[in-house]
Amino acid sequence: MQAKTNVPTGAEKLIECLEAEGVEHIFGLSGGAAIPIFDALVDSQIKLVMVRHEQGGTHMADGYARATGKVGVVLVTSGPGATNTVTGLLTASMDSVPIVVLTGQTVTSGLGMDAFQEADTTGITYPVVKYSYLVKRVQDIPRIVREAFHIANTGRPGPVLIDLPKDITSAPCDTSRIEAIPDLPGYLIPKTADDTSIRLAAKALAQTTRPLLLVGHGAVISGAGAAVTKLAEKLNAPIVSTLLGKGAVDEHHPLHLGMLGMHGTAYANKAVIHCDLIFSIGSRWDDRITGKIDEFCPDATKLHIDIDPIEFHKGIRPDVAMLGDAKPTVEALLPRVHRRENNPWIRRCESWRKQYPLKYDTEGGLKAQHVIDALNSAIQSRLGGDAIVTTDVGQHQMWAAQFIQSRNNRQWLTSGGAGTMGFGFPAAIGAQLALPKQQVWAIVGDGGFQMTLCELSTAAAQKLPIKILVINNRSLGMVRQWQELFFDNRLSGVELECNPDFVQLAAAYNIAAWRIDLPNQVDTIIAKAMAHTDGPCLIEASVRQQDNVFPMIPAGAPLSKMLIERPSTPLERPEGST
Repeated sequence: MQAKTNVPTGAEKLIECLEAEGVEHIFGLSGGAAIPIFDALVDSQIKLVMVRHEQGGTHMADGYARATGKVGVVLVTSGPGATNTVTGLLTASMDSVPIVVLTGQTVTSGLGMDAFQEADTTGITYPVVKYSYLVKRVQDIPRIVREAFHIANTGRPGPVLIDLPKDITSAPCDTSRIEAIPDLPGYLIPKTADDTSIRLAAKALAQTTRPLLLVGHGAVISGAGAAVTKLAEKLNAPIVSTLLGKGAVDEHHPLHLGMLGMHGTAYANKAVIHCDLIFSIGSRWDDRITGKIDEFCPDATKLHIDIDPIEFHKGIRPDVAMLGDAKPTVEALLPRVHRRENNPWIRRCESWRKQYPLKYDTEGGLKAQHVIDALNSAIQSRLGGDAIVTTDVGQHQMWAAQFIQSRNNRQWLTSGGAGTMGFGFPAAIGAQLALPKQQVWAIVGDGGFQMTLCELSTAAAQKLPIKILVINNRSLGMVRQWQELFFDNRLSGVELECNPDFVQLAAAYNIAAWRIDLPNQVDTIIAKAMAHTDGPCLIEASVRQQDNVFPMIPAGAPLSKMLIERPSTPLERPEGST
């Protein structure tokens, strides 16, 4: 056995550097190539959260980061351990979430030799990270850690991967963190947009009569909500949000029209169609909100704030592009905007809100919309709207986006760009660990939940009081909806014929659970779950399979082709868009 020296190993230095970055939790699953790092954690104040699958670990770190704005950290082994993080890396990359993934690797002499559990981790993950490192010198560990955290959580946030060969983490490292100076030539972080673009934006706002503020995830990341609210009030302009922009501005605000886009509120989409100026604040003009690009607000002036210049000309070409962080840029714009008083544009938007409210049929069995609407009512009345809600992807996600009113920043966590099934539940674990005093609800579908439900073991072991709402319609609901509407109801690969009994499954982990079968059970069981504090609990809502999400804009169609309800005749199959 090698004698212990006073010089720390690379693994010990790594953990020391993570502590200096303020890391409190690491989501990890061990393996041979990462053993030196796991060994170093034994003497650390950092809490290791042992996950059951590496994908779940990345989603936990993602949820932790989204809920706090801090960097989430993942630790896995080489080969399949590392490749199992790819889905989580893609999810974080598409949604600009700061996580750092540490992967064990075979010894440096074995690189390229097809050693046991060797994978070209940096090569495989290159397209789905903001930056990546393969550490080849133990002395570089302190510098690389500092750079990784800086890159992950500055500018447009994103995931960073550090691949660590086992001989590097086992070798002695005498480099101090203080001596480790980041070396990032060319990495520039935009602050406030330049004065010229701000002046042009103010001029455009002075000339508009029907302005609309589009709030995206960048406003959430920047914490720009208060400034955006002041701007909307000064302009007397309505607000719409993207799926990931929910919560940046309190959705109870009278100027807020909810989410726009494919499954946005009808009144939000009506406002988009008829505005003469649309101001995107931290939104990347995703295809789910623009529909057919050449018919998206063709006559409206387009203003755009973004911290990433690559977003200015990806489909939508703004009339005024403001490169900068959303919060300071909006704050700099505010003094140049003139107050607008009584506004017929606002009255018109309010008339659409009354004419096209969100609604659902209360007859014919238990509806997912009813359950989610009731959960929202309970969150608002019992918690003052102060709850974190995570979702998976699919019909339940869109109903939650419609009916859950997000009151505060960083309390709505969902996978947007990647549309990752299996995200919602582990993301809730990360959020609950980060904010133990918050009530956290994971709204999941029966399909997506089964992709990461092994993390029930993690939630139970950590005794986390997460509330899990499983919307069980015994199908992959969103795909089934498209097959019904666009493929002559030729159902293929969507019916989940052998779902488990989710209540009994929860009981197997010693988790409290209830089933909702009838509408009159909804409020009582939600109240029971809200009062439950002894570890996780689960509600299985057995809902109608045939219900579809409306409003709906068919993929690739203009917003003007919005469907308010189920059409009476089959629809033309969308081409060239998913």
